[in-house]
Amino acid sequence: MFHRTFAAAALIAAASAAHAQEQVPFALDWKFEGPAAPYFAAIDNGHFADAGLEVEIAAGQGSLDAIPKVATGAFPVGFADINSLIKFLDQNPGAPVTAVMMVYDKPPFAVVGRKSLGVEAPADLEGKRLGAPPPDGAWAQFPAFASANGLDMDAITVEPVGFPTREPMLAEGQVDAITGFSFSSFLNLVRLGVPEDDISVILMADHGLSLYGNAIIANTEWAAENGDTLRAFLGAVAAGWTDAIADPDAAIASLIERNPAADADLEKRRLQLALDANVMTDAVAENGMGGIDPARLEGSLDQIAETYEFQNEPDAAAYFDPSFLPEGNFKLDM
Repeated sequence: MFHRTFAAAALIAAASAAHAQEQVPFALDWKFEGPAAPYFAAIDNGHFADAGLEVEIAAGQGSLDAIPKVATGAFPVGFADINSLIKFLDQNPGAPVTAVMMVYDKPPFAVVGRKSLGVEAPADLEGKRLGAPPPDGAWAQFPAFASANGLDMDAITVEPVGFPTREPMLAEGQVDAITGFSFSSFLNLVRLGVPEDDISVILMADHGLSLYGNAIIANTEWAAENGDTLRAFLGAVAAGWTDAIADPDAAIASLIERNPAADADLEKRRLQLALDANVMTDAVAENGMGGIDPARLEGSLDQIAETYEFQNEPDAAAYFDPSFLPEGNFKLDM
């Protein structure tokens, strides 16, 4: 009798705990691909649950996509390009959205071309056809990249393309180069049969851009009322990235469970490319994950202003709020 009563009580307690978990919808920037695996690892390894959270992850349609979703309150948190956030806040002063945790310390913005089509370096783009999806975060930074490399924008034929047709058009030679995230466009071309030694990846961060990349963003009104929830969410996110670094195979297994059509080997490689080039940087090794260097952010504002006319005086404090991070940021086992 005691055992039956104890078991029943345990079931009721478990049900109550599950019911008590706070639901936090999370808007990604893109599809369920390799770099999204850490968030699913955080679910499957219990980090969100341990924080009292039930997190539902929604795919996105580009690195700008999550910003209006979070600003309108449709999602309390999301994942988006901080440079696009800066422009959004300039055009929508006072919008309740800010970055709270940097993830891509080095942005993956890139121009990806084919050597056989004559594109290996920034200067090669003049006289060429560039395929660029209008909502693409890399395309949003292209004018600053062009300025940093002395390129004549009028000498480049820019063709607006859709995300699904971007890599196929380059693979078929309909354009000579495209803008995109380095790890995504490179591996998409490989999957389409383009030889790896024919693909040139011109990472903008290696050619004059000092910008940050994608960050966790939050609705500021929600954050003001749910600070502990946001801190717990960010801690679970960091734990998911730590898990992905330690065991990328397990993280990719979590991803494949949500996207069975994906190629596990390809997505593992995509995840590793993001980890090596964008997440596990020297700055993160020294200072931890999540925070920013205020001086570097100020410098990025100057760089953005070279090709973007601010309608209002830029305010770095409006774009990144570090108050929800632990002291010393999150330490990754690198």
